Amino acid sequence: MQPIALTERGRTDPSQAALPVPFFSQAVSFERIWPEVERHLTEVTGRGKYSHGHKVAEFERALAGYTGARHAVAVNSGTDALVLLLRAAGLNPGDEVVVPAFSFVASASSVVLAGGRPVFADIDPVGHGLDPASVAAAITPRTRFVMPVHLFCQMADMDALSAIATDNGLTVVEDSAEAIGMRWNGRHAGLLGAGGVLSFFPSKTLGALGDAGAVLTDDDRIAETVAALRHHGRFGATLGDFRKISTQTSMPGQNSKMDDIQAAVLLTKLGRLGADIARREELAEAYTERLTGAPGILRLPTVVPRDAATNPVYYVYLIEVEHRDRLAEFLARRGIGTETYYPVPLHRQPCFAEFGLLEGAFPHAEAACRHALALPLYPDLTMEQVDYVCATIRAFAEEEAA
Repeated sequence: MQPIALTERGRTDPSQAALPVPFFSQAVSFERIWPEVERHLTEVTGRGKYSHGHKVAEFERALAGYTGARHAVAVNSGTDALVLLLRAAGLNPGDEVVVPAFSFVASASSVVLAGGRPVFADIDPVGHGLDPASVAAAITPRTRFVMPVHLFCQMADMDALSAIATDNGLTVVEDSAEAIGMRWNGRHAGLLGAGGVLSFFPSKTLGALGDAGAVLTDDDRIAETVAALRHHGRFGATLGDFRKISTQTSMPGQNSKMDDIQAAVLLTKLGRLGADIARREELAEAYTERLTGAPGILRLPTVVPRDAATNPVYYVYLIEVEHRDRLAEFLARRGIGTETYYPVPLHRQPCFAEFGLLEGAFPHAEAACRHALALPLYPDLTMEQVDYVCATIRAFAEEEAA
């Protein structure tokens, strides 16, 4: 397709063909970094160890240095990272974990897989993080953990949630899968409680070529336990020294190791992370400038003011609109990819039907599920594409009003 003609910012010449805008692409940036990736891969193939090897250990050290974590333990996905973190932090069978009703299903399913019971709470409608008042109301005598989820571009209210946890003797574990680069008073997301996780799913701010994840923690015992659990429960290795792993299994673990090919890609991209975050912020600001005042938009991304020093990192540019599904279809017909985050609240998912929670239990979460739509946002995106997306959204509003 030929690029559209822009007659003025955010306006298009309808006689021109549509400009395709995939929801995510890293083709241009990956071509740019390929020589360094190739260098790392050559080291991997030269050693002949493709899983849980030297490149993984090198990435763990680099990631710990970037985040300031005492330990970064690489695993094969963000979901496994949550399961292993909960187990290592002391979750016992039947323990309750308060999680938001608005999140990816792994936030709650990880609790079940670790042997616990998720208890849902509502969200702050602006920042989409756990609502402290709803968390306080959800606590029972069986509650042992609170799991804030940092979504889209900002962290949940960690001061308020940490205070609730302290007052009730609860442990905080952070689902910081989307939050690399986000900090709270200088402390990286995932390090304000017992630990947190990162996901390196390809579209994440720091993305691999497939599934990968990590646990961040300052707790030596938790790090050692996660390191054992990811390798079938085999203790005895110093973190990063895989030659000393015991052949004895001390607890039931699983195969959750990161492979060295993903570590090679992540090491390369970690060196560009600052520039990628800055580019995402530039694109987010362009979206906000062009979409402010557009008919039909209920909310643009809004960074919630905190007493703490915080910084937004735009993993997703999320808008809330009146007619979300019709807009998504309208955009798709014009070559623009979008994602719905998240179409069904967790308390209404069939896998959690046993909890018997009815529609209306968490109104802010349910409203977000009806209205939230993520627009394309990644470093390879061009301003011309942003212009086209915004012009098409305005064209949808005009068509709806006609």
